[in-house]
Amino acid sequence: MLGPVFNREATVTPKRLRTYLSRAIYLGAMFVLLSTGYLVLAGTRSLTTASDLARFGGGMFGLLAPLQLLVLSSLAAVVATSQVAQEKDRRTLLLLLMTRISGAELVLGKCAASLLGPLAMLAAALPLFLSLTLLGGVSVGQVGWVYALTLSSVLLAAAVGTVIGLWREKSFQAIASTVLILVLYVVIAEVLVAGRFGESIAGLAIFLSPIRALRDALSPLTDLAGGRLPIVLAYVLATSFAAVAVIVWGIARVRVWNPSREVRFRAPEPETGEDLRQWRSSAGAEEPAEAVSSQANWRARSPRRVWDNPVLWREVCTWAYGRKVILVRAAFLALFCAAAATVISSVRSGDALRRFDAADSALPVTTLPVAAIGVISLVLVNALAVNSLTGERDGLALDLLLVTDLRPSEFIFGKLLGVLYVTKEMILLPLGLVFYLGYSGAMTWENTVFVVLGAMVLYGFVSMLGIHSGLTYIAGRTATLVSLGTVFFLCIGVAICMVIMVSFRGAFQLQLAPFLAMILGGGAALFAALGWRTPSSAIFAASFLLPLITFYSITQFLLQRDQLFVFVTVVAGYGFTTAAMLIPAVSEFDVSLDRDAGGGGEDA
Repeated sequence: MLGPVFNREATVTPKRLRTYLSRAIYLGAMFVLLSTGYLVLAGTRSLTTASDLARFGGGMFGLLAPLQLLVLSSLAAVVATSQVAQEKDRRTLLLLLMTRISGAELVLGKCAASLLGPLAMLAAALPLFLSLTLLGGVSVGQVGWVYALTLSSVLLAAAVGTVIGLWREKSFQAIASTVLILVLYVVIAEVLVAGRFGESIAGLAIFLSPIRALRDALSPLTDLAGGRLPIVLAYVLATSFAAVAVIVWGIARVRVWNPSREVRFRAPEPETGEDLRQWRSSAGAEEPAEAVSSQANWRARSPRRVWDNPVLWREVCTWAYGRKVILVRAAFLALFCAAAATVISSVRSGDALRRFDAADSALPVTTLPVAAIGVISLVLVNALAVNSLTGERDGLALDLLLVTDLRPSEFIFGKLLGVLYVTKEMILLPLGLVFYLGYSGAMTWENTVFVVLGAMVLYGFVSMLGIHSGLTYIAGRTATLVSLGTVFFLCIGVAICMVIMVSFRGAFQLQLAPFLAMILGGGAALFAALGWRTPSSAIFAASFLLPLITFYSITQFLLQRDQLFVFVTVVAGYGFTTAAMLIPAVSEFDVSLDRDAGGGGEDA
C-alpha cells in the first residue's frame, strides 16, 4: 500500500538482530529505572499502605512518560533523516527518482520505514506502563493519553526528519536542521504560552506545546474535564495535522529539490574569498569575452595553495559541508539567544545569585538553560564528526584517501580540528554563557574555570567519538545512530540521575547499590558501541568508568562540595576515553573496506 520502499524495509527489518536487541535494551532500561526508583524509595520510607504505592506509581509514571516521549521522538527524527541522507550520499536516491515510483510512495515509504523501530518500542513498553495502574495513582486513561501524545509526536518527528532529509543535500545539514527545528518548535511554543505576545496567542499556543500537553496527560483530572477540551487532545490533533501537512509538502517538492544543484554537472562557484577575488579580477580585466569566460571556467582556473595537511585545509578553507551550514548556525544562535535571555533575566532578578543549598528541592535556576544549550551543542558537534567520515565513505572518497601518502595522524587530526573549526560558534557561545555566570557572580571563578575546561574535554570526547564511529561502522546510518545514541545515553542518563537524586535527596547512602545495575548496564552498552570491531582493554576500562564517573560527578554537584575532585575525575575519565579512541586511530589506518550491500550490510 505504501510502495516498494516501505515493503523492502518491512521485509528486511525483522531479519536484523539489532531490531530485537534495541527493543530488549529499551524495555530493560525502563524496567531498571522502575526498579531503581522502587529500591531507593523503599530504603527511605515504608511502602506498606495503598497510598504509598499509589504515590510511587504516580511518581514513576511522571518520570517514565517524559523519558519515553523524548527518546522515541529523537530516535524517529534521527532515523528518518539518516535514512534519506544515506540514500543521497550514495547517489541511490537519484536512481529511485528515475523509476516509476511516485513522490507519495517515496516520501510515505521512507517516513513509514523510519517508524518501524520507534513504534515497536512503544508497543513493547505498553505492558510496563499498564502495570503501573495496578499500584494505584495512575489510570488507564492517563496511559492512553500519554501514548496518544507520544504517538503523534513521534509521527511529527519522523515527518520532519524525512522531509528535511529530502530537502538538504549534506547529512550534517539534514540531521542538525531536524534537531534544531524540533527544539525551536518546543522553545517557541513555550515562549508563546508564557504570554509574551498576548493572552489570546498564549491561549492558542498552549495547544501546541508538548510540555503543557504532557502535564495535562499526566494529570488525573484530565478525564474529568467535562465540557473543556483537554489540552492533550488538542495537541494530538494539531500535531497529527502538522505531520500530514509536512508529508504533503514533501510529496509536492521531492522532485523539485532532487536532484539538487550540488550534484548537477556544472562549473563550481568560488569556494573561498581568494577564489572570488581572483574570479572578479579576471572578469574585470580588459580582455576579450572569450578570454574572460576561459578565466572563469573551472578547467582553466589556477591552482590554489594547499596546506601541508590537505584534509585540514579542505575542512577549513572550503565549504566541505555545504553553504547551507550557515542556516544551522543561525538556528543554533536563535536557541542560544533564548537560553541567554533566560539566564540574564534570572541574574537581573537575583534568583541566580542566591546561594544553592543541598537541602533545596530544586536545582539552581540557571542549570536547565545552560545544560540544555550545552547538550544541544554536544549533539551537533558529534553529528558533524560522524558525518565527516560517513560522507567520505558513502561518497567513495575514503578509499581514495587511503591509497594516498596521507599519514593516519594527518587524516585524523585534520578531521578532528576541522570539525572543531566548523562548529566553533556552537562551542564558544555556551562557554561564553558560562563566563557570564562567573562575571555576574552566579558562579565562583574557580567553578567557572572547572566548567569551561571540563566542557572542552567533553567537546574533544564527542568529536573523537564521532570519528571513531565513522571508522568502525560500515553503514553510515548505523554509525550515526551509534554515535548520537552514545551521547544521548550519557546526557539522558545524567538527566534521569539528577531527577531521581533530587526526588530522594535524603538517601544518597542508599542510591549506590540500586544504581550499580545502571552503571554496569551502561558500561556494557558503551563497550558494545565503542569496541564492537576493535576491542581493547583501554576501551573496556573506559566504558565501565564513564557511568561511574558521571554518577559521582552528579552526586557531588548536588551536594555542592569537592568541585576540584569532580573536575579531575571528569577530565581524567573522558580524557582517557578520548585517548583510547585516538591513539589507535593515529597509529595506523584501521578502516573496514567492506561494502554495505543489502539488508545484511546495514547491520555492520
